[in-house]
Amino acid sequence: MRTDRVPVADGVELVVDTWAPGDGSGVRAAGGAAAATAPGAPTGTAPGTPGLVAFVLVHGLASNARLWDGVAACLAAAGHRVATVDLRGHGRSSKPDGPYDVPTVAADLAAVVARLDLDRPIVAGQSWGGNVVVELAARHPGATRGIVCVDGGWFEPRARFPDWEACLRALAPPRLAGRRLAEVEGHIRAAHPDWPEAGIRATLANFEVRADGRIAPWLTYERHVAVLRGLWDHRPSALFPGLGVPALLVPADTGDTDWTERKVREVEAAAAAIPSVRVRWLDGDHDLHAQHPDELAGAMLEATREGLFG
Repeated sequence: MRTDRVPVADGVELVVDTWAPGDGSGVRAAGGAAAATAPGAPTGTAPGTPGLVAFVLVHGLASNARLWDGVAACLAAAGHRVATVDLRGHGRSSKPDGPYDVPTVAADLAAVVARLDLDRPIVAGQSWGGNVVVELAARHPGATRGIVCVDGGWFEPRARFPDWEACLRALAPPRLAGRRLAEVEGHIRAAHPDWPEAGIRATLANFEVRADGRIAPWLTYERHVAVLRGLWDHRPSALFPGLGVPALLVPADTGDTDWTERKVREVEAAAAAIPSVRVRWLDGDHDLHAQHPDELAGAMLEATREGLFG
């Protein structure tokens, strides 16, 4: 795996990790470094090298690229080139004061695809990242051959809340800056007892760890609110009928009956509006990519092998 800083706008660079075909052992160790490449696997393959279709994997709000590590390793082991990206304001990427609307973030992503010379990759986004890849497919039709929306992409806060203030009250992030790493890690482990260790470590990568052992989210509270406002203003349902590429929708059945019933209606409406679509439900948490990377990668590979993306 290699890491690059890719300029996408004035003063904004995104950090992108690129996984070479066959590099299936590259799930990072607890310290953050990539694990050693499997014996006999190709190394150093350039993103634009001809071969199987490439994948670009996009995280959700207040998350980071590392939550895709397990999925990326599976896709690379199957022979695909894979890129995971920290979006603006997140992880290791630039943190401008703005803007953070969905069209701007999608334009950043289109710039990454172009600068890495990827040939119309399949672009997957989780949660808010699902909305971003819908926007990418609609506004930058030459950038991708298809999209995968993982428990997101159909979310419209305007349909769930009466006004922006109610949305903000419900979805504003907790103020975690200044809490001790051990406290935050304990909470994450208690909330996700069945997650693989790589998923836990990737979630901890959402935070800067300061010298005194206290943390701060890489995405500040103010920028988080700006992203949330951009999501409030986004209407993916208006984009669905005009999508010119296929979509794989992968909603998570979290076991929350009321929430899942609403999600079923939203997914059914999205599937009815998108011209070329497949739906694959998976049991698990909202962060399916961290909890069940093998299963999610398998669903993506199956759809690819069966010709959904051409």
